[in-house]
Amino acid sequence: MSDSSRTLDDLRTFIKSSAGVDSQQRMKFYDSWAETYEQDVQMINVRAPNLGVDFLNGNFSGNREEVQVLDVACGTGLVAKLMVELGFKHFVGVDGSQGMLDQAAKTGLYKELKLALLGTEPLPAQTGTFDVVIITGALDSGFAPVSVVRELCNAAKPGGFVCMSRGDHSGTAASEYKKDLERELQLMEEEGLWSPAGLNQTDRYMEDPHLSSERVKELPAEERYISGTVYLYKKSIHSN
Repeated sequence: MSDSSRTLDDLRTFIKSSAGVDSQQRMKFYDSWAETYEQDVQMINVRAPNLGVDFLNGNFSGNREEVQVLDVACGTGLVAKLMVELGFKHFVGVDGSQGMLDQAAKTGLYKELKLALLGTEPLPAQTGTFDVVIITGALDSGFAPVSVVRELCNAAKPGGFVCMSRGDHSGTAASEYKKDLERELQLMEEEGLWSPAGLNQTDRYMEDPHLSSERVKELPAEERYISGTVYLYKKSIHSN
Protein backbone atom coordinates (compact mmCIF):
# COMPACT_ATOMS: atom_id res chain seq x y z
CA MET A 1 0.00 0.00 0.00
CA SER A 2 1.39 3.38 -0.96
CA ASP A 3 1.63 6.07 1.68
CA SER A 4 -0.86 8.27 -0.14
CA SER A 5 -3.48 5.51 -0.17
CA ARG A 6 -3.50 4.95 3.60
CA THR A 7 -6.99 5.58 4.95
CA LEU A 8 -7.92 6.73 8.44
CA ASP A 9 -9.01 3.21 9.34
CA ASP A 10 -5.74 1.82 7.96
CA LEU A 11 -3.86 4.24 10.19
CA ARG A 12 -5.86 3.36 13.29
CA THR A 13 -5.28 -0.35 12.64
CA PHE A 14 -1.57 0.32 12.18
CA ILE A 15 -1.37 2.24 15.48
CA LYS A 16 -3.25 -0.49 17.34
CA SER A 17 -0.72 -3.03 16.07
CA SER A 18 1.81 -1.62 18.53
CA ALA A 19 -0.38 -2.28 21.58
CA GLY A 20 1.13 -4.58 24.17
CA VAL A 21 4.59 -4.82 22.63
CA ASP A 22 7.76 -4.39 24.64
CA SER A 23 9.89 -1.27 24.45
CA GLN A 24 12.34 -2.66 21.87
CA GLN A 25 9.52 -3.78 19.60
CA ARG A 26 7.85 -0.41 20.04
CA MET A 27 10.95 1.37 18.78
CA LYS A 28 11.01 -0.91 15.73
CA PHE A 29 7.38 0.07 15.16
CA TYR A 30 8.37 3.75 15.25
CA ASP A 31 11.30 3.06 12.93
CA SER A 32 8.81 1.67 10.42
CA TRP A 33 6.50 4.66 10.91
CA ALA A 34 9.09 7.43 10.67
CA GLU A 35 8.77 8.34 6.99
CA THR A 36 4.99 8.90 7.09
CA TYR A 37 4.69 9.92 10.74
CA GLU A 38 4.09 13.63 10.24
CA GLN A 39 1.37 13.26 7.63
CA ASP A 40 -0.26 10.49 9.68
CA VAL A 41 -0.46 12.44 12.93
CA GLN A 42 -2.08 15.28 11.02
CA MET A 43 -4.73 12.80 9.89
CA ILE A 44 -5.74 12.09 13.49
CA ASN A 45 -5.25 15.68 14.63
CA VAL A 46 -2.50 15.05 17.16
CA ARG A 47 -2.10 18.44 18.82
CA ALA A 48 0.48 17.59 21.50
CA PRO A 49 3.45 19.46 19.94
CA ASN A 50 1.38 22.59 19.25
CA LEU A 51 -0.21 22.58 22.69
CA GLY A 52 3.12 22.13 24.46
CA VAL A 53 5.02 24.71 22.41
CA ASP A 54 2.25 27.31 22.52
CA PHE A 55 1.86 27.03 26.28
CA LEU A 56 5.61 27.20 26.86
CA ASN A 57 5.96 30.18 24.54
CA GLY A 58 3.14 32.04 26.27
CA ASN A 59 4.89 31.68 29.62
CA PHE A 60 8.48 32.28 28.48
CA SER A 61 10.07 35.72 28.71
CA GLY A 62 13.72 34.95 28.05
CA ASN A 63 15.85 35.61 24.99
CA ARG A 64 14.75 32.85 22.64
CA GLU A 65 17.79 33.18 20.37
CA GLU A 66 20.15 32.17 23.17
CA VAL A 67 18.03 29.46 24.78
CA GLN A 68 19.28 25.86 24.83
CA VAL A 69 16.39 23.44 24.26
CA LEU A 70 16.37 19.71 25.02
CA ASP A 71 13.64 18.08 22.93
CA VAL A 72 12.93 14.68 24.53
CA ALA A 73 11.10 12.00 22.51
CA CYS A 74 11.68 14.41 19.64
CA GLY A 75 10.41 12.07 16.93
CA THR A 76 10.75 13.60 13.48
CA GLY A 77 11.32 17.11 14.83
CA LEU A 78 7.82 18.56 15.01
CA VAL A 79 8.55 20.47 18.22
CA ALA A 80 11.73 22.07 16.88
CA LYS A 81 9.91 23.09 13.68
CA LEU A 82 7.30 24.89 15.76
CA MET A 83 9.79 26.46 18.17
CA VAL A 84 12.12 27.80 15.49
CA GLU A 85 9.20 29.80 14.10
CA LEU A 86 8.98 31.49 17.50
CA GLY A 87 12.64 32.46 17.60
CA PHE A 88 14.22 29.48 19.38
CA LYS A 89 17.39 28.33 17.63
CA HIS A 90 19.40 25.82 19.63
CA PHE A 91 18.09 22.25 19.90
CA VAL A 92 19.33 18.89 21.09
CA GLY A 93 17.01 15.96 20.39
CA VAL A 94 16.64 12.60 22.09
CA ASP A 95 14.55 9.67 20.89
CA GLY A 96 14.49 5.90 21.18
CA SER A 97 13.90 5.35 17.46
CA GLN A 98 16.78 5.71 15.04
CA GLY A 99 14.30 6.00 12.19
CA MET A 100 12.70 9.01 13.85
CA LEU A 101 16.10 10.57 14.52
CA ASP A 102 17.03 10.12 10.87
CA GLN A 103 13.96 12.14 9.91
CA ALA A 104 14.72 14.77 12.56
CA ALA A 105 18.24 15.12 11.15
CA LYS A 106 16.77 16.11 7.79
CA THR A 107 15.26 19.25 9.36
CA GLY A 108 18.74 20.68 9.96
CA LEU A 109 17.51 22.19 13.22
CA TYR A 110 19.35 20.05 15.79
CA LYS A 111 22.97 20.53 16.75
CA GLU A 112 22.89 17.03 18.28
CA LEU A 113 20.57 14.03 18.07
CA LYS A 114 20.96 11.24 20.58
CA LEU A 115 19.54 7.72 20.63
CA ALA A 116 18.25 6.59 24.03
CA LEU A 117 15.34 4.49 25.22
CA LEU A 118 13.73 6.45 28.04
CA GLY A 119 13.54 4.56 31.31
CA THR A 120 15.86 1.82 30.08
CA GLU A 121 18.89 4.02 29.43
CA PRO A 122 19.80 7.25 31.25
CA LEU A 123 18.68 10.46 29.58
CA PRO A 124 21.82 11.55 27.65
CA ALA A 125 21.97 15.09 29.00
CA GLN A 126 24.30 16.76 31.45
CA THR A 127 22.75 18.01 34.67
CA GLY A 128 21.78 21.68 34.70
CA THR A 129 22.46 22.30 31.00
CA PHE A 130 19.21 23.37 29.32
CA ASP A 131 17.05 26.47 29.59
CA VAL A 132 14.07 24.49 28.31
CA VAL A 133 13.35 20.77 28.48
CA ILE A 134 10.24 19.71 26.56
CA ILE A 135 8.49 16.39 26.02
CA THR A 136 5.23 16.17 24.10
CA GLY A 137 3.68 12.74 24.36
CA ALA A 138 5.69 9.67 25.49
CA LEU A 139 4.60 10.12 29.13
CA ASP A 140 2.25 7.17 29.18
CA SER A 141 1.99 3.53 30.14
CA GLY A 142 4.24 1.39 27.96
CA PHE A 143 6.39 4.34 26.93
CA ALA A 144 8.48 6.48 29.30
CA PRO A 145 8.13 5.53 32.98
CA VAL A 146 7.15 8.18 35.53
CA SER A 147 10.72 8.19 36.87
CA VAL A 148 11.83 9.98 33.68
CA VAL A 149 10.40 13.30 34.94
CA ARG A 150 13.23 13.56 37.47
CA GLU A 151 15.73 13.19 34.65
CA LEU A 152 13.96 15.97 32.75
CA CYS A 153 14.25 18.21 35.80
CA ASN A 154 17.91 17.29 36.28
CA ALA A 155 18.71 18.30 32.70
CA ALA A 156 17.25 21.79 33.16
CA LYS A 157 19.30 24.72 34.40
CA PRO A 158 18.33 26.23 37.74
CA GLY A 159 15.49 28.56 36.83
CA GLY A 160 14.90 26.67 33.57
CA PHE A 161 11.56 25.34 32.34
CA VAL A 162 10.31 21.79 31.96
CA CYS A 163 7.26 21.44 29.71
CA MET A 164 5.36 18.17 29.43
CA SER A 165 2.19 17.33 27.52
CA ARG A 166 0.26 14.07 27.63
CA GLY A 167 -3.14 12.75 26.60
CA ASP A 168 -5.72 11.07 28.80
CA HIS A 169 -5.81 7.75 26.98
CA SER A 170 -8.38 5.16 27.95
CA GLY A 171 -7.70 2.09 30.03
CA THR A 172 -6.71 1.21 33.57
CA ALA A 173 -2.96 1.36 32.91
CA ALA A 174 -3.19 4.88 31.46
CA SER A 175 -5.36 6.04 34.37
CA GLU A 176 -2.92 4.61 36.92
CA TYR A 177 -0.01 6.19 35.06
CA LYS A 178 -1.61 9.63 35.30
CA LYS A 179 -2.16 9.22 39.04
CA ASP A 180 1.45 8.11 39.54
CA LEU A 181 2.75 10.94 37.36
CA GLU A 182 0.85 13.66 39.18
CA ARG A 183 1.88 12.18 42.53
CA GLU A 184 5.53 12.36 41.42
CA LEU A 185 5.17 15.93 40.13
CA GLN A 186 3.71 16.96 43.48
CA LEU A 187 6.42 15.13 45.41
CA MET A 188 9.13 16.88 43.42
CA GLU A 189 7.48 20.21 44.19
CA GLU A 190 7.41 19.35 47.90
CA GLU A 191 11.10 18.41 47.70
CA GLY A 192 11.85 21.87 46.37
CA LEU A 193 13.13 20.66 43.01
CA TRP A 194 10.75 22.88 41.02
CA SER A 195 7.59 24.95 41.23
CA PRO A 196 4.56 24.92 38.94
CA ALA A 197 4.62 27.66 36.29
CA GLY A 198 1.34 26.75 34.61
CA LEU A 199 -1.19 24.06 33.81
CA ASN A 200 -3.26 23.87 30.65
CA GLN A 201 -6.04 21.30 30.31
CA THR A 202 -7.75 20.75 26.98
CA ASP A 203 -10.70 18.69 25.80
CA ARG A 204 -9.11 18.38 22.34
CA TYR A 205 -5.72 16.79 22.73
CA MET A 206 -6.08 14.42 19.79
CA GLU A 207 -8.77 12.41 18.05
CA ASP A 208 -9.41 9.13 19.83
CA PRO A 209 -7.23 6.65 17.89
CA HIS A 210 -9.61 3.81 18.78
CA LEU A 211 -12.55 5.24 16.83
CA SER A 212 -13.29 4.04 13.32
CA SER A 213 -13.73 6.60 10.55
CA GLU A 214 -17.46 5.83 10.42
CA ARG A 215 -17.78 6.39 14.15
CA VAL A 216 -15.86 9.67 13.85
CA LYS A 217 -18.38 10.88 11.27
CA GLU A 218 -21.28 10.04 13.59
CA LEU A 219 -19.96 11.81 16.67
CA PRO A 220 -20.04 15.56 17.39
CA ALA A 221 -16.59 17.13 17.45
CA GLU A 222 -16.36 17.33 21.23
CA GLU A 223 -16.83 13.55 21.52
CA ARG A 224 -14.20 12.59 18.92
CA TYR A 225 -11.29 13.82 20.98
CA ILE A 226 -9.51 12.67 24.11
CA SER A 227 -8.56 15.27 26.70
CA GLY A 228 -5.01 16.14 27.69
CA THR A 229 -2.82 18.31 29.88
CA VAL A 230 0.25 20.49 29.48
CA TYR A 231 2.33 20.77 32.66
CA LEU A 232 4.89 23.56 32.96
CA TYR A 233 7.42 23.70 35.80
CA LYS A 234 10.27 26.02 36.66
CA LYS A 235 13.31 24.40 38.20
CA SER A 236 14.37 25.77 41.56
CA ILE A 237 17.34 28.13 41.41
CA HIS A 238 18.76 26.22 44.38
CA SER A 239 18.78 22.89 42.49
CA ASN A 240 21.96 21.50 40.97
